[in-house]
Amino acid sequence: MTVARAERMPALYLSHGAPPLADDPLWPGELAAWSASLPRPTSILMVSAHWEEAPLALGATETVPLVYDFWGFPEHYYRVRYAAPGAPGLADSVRKLLRAPGMPVQDIADRGLDHGAYVPLVEMFPAADIPVLQISLPTLDPRKLYDIGRTLAPLRDEGVLIVGSGFFTHNLAALRHTGGQVPSWSAEFDDWGARALASGDLDALLDFEHKAPAGRLAHPRTEHFAPLFVTMGASEGEPGGARSVIDGFWMGLAKRSVQYG
Repeated sequence: MTVARAERMPALYLSHGAPPLADDPLWPGELAAWSASLPRPTSILMVSAHWEEAPLALGATETVPLVYDFWGFPEHYYRVRYAAPGAPGLADSVRKLLRAPGMPVQDIADRGLDHGAYVPLVEMFPAADIPVLQISLPTLDPRKLYDIGRTLAPLRDEGVLIVGSGFFTHNLAALRHTGGQVPSWSAEFDDWGARALASGDLDALLDFEHKAPAGRLAHPRTEHFAPLFVTMGASEGEPGGARSVIDGFWMGLAKRSVQYG
C-alpha cells in the first residue's frame, strides 16, 4: 500500500494577543480565516515568547493542564481549556534534529501550553484535535534562533505547522502614556518590518535593534520578536519574502502576522 506523502506546510509568525483576544470583534475571525486557508497539519510545533528555558526544552507530550501565565484578569479567562493531543512522535523528531549538531535538549513533561500558544490555537483550530508540541526559546540571540529554525525546517515536509508566537511590537510600559493611540514608535517599526519581511531582508531583520527605527523602543526585550527568527529559519529557501496575513494594531501594538510558503 502506498502511503500518501504529507503536504509541505507553511511556516507562520503570529502576534498572539492577550487572553482578551477572544473578545476582540475582529481578531478571532482573522485567525480563523487564516487557519481555514492552510492545509491541515499532521501536528503543530509552537514556539512562544512566554517560555524561555535553556537548554532548549520540550513541553508535555501528553495532554496536561494549560499554563495560565497572566495575572489580574477576570475569572473566565482562567477557565479556558484546550486539550489538544500530545505529540510524542514530533518530540522524537525534534530531539533527533536538534541533537545532531550537539545541541542539548531537555524534557519538561508537565509543562503545558502557555497563553502564547493556546490563545491563538483556540481561534485557529478550536476542535483541539491536532497534536501540539511546544518548545522553549533557549536564547534570545536572533542568529542562534534562526539556526534552530533551519534545523527544524525538514519537519515542514512531514506536515508539521511551525508557528512562532510573539507580538510584532511589544513595549507595555511605553503604552501607558499614549492614551490609547498608536504610538509613533509602534507605527514606524511596523512599517519598517513589513517592508523588510516583504523584501526578504534577512540581515536587516536579524539586526533589527540597530537597523529598525525605534527598534529598542518597540522591543526593549527581544522575547516577543524572537519567535519570528525561528519561523524565518524554518522558511529558508522559500522564494521571495513573507506575506502579511494580519496587520493593524491592538491597543497600540502592531499585530502583524506573516506566512512563509
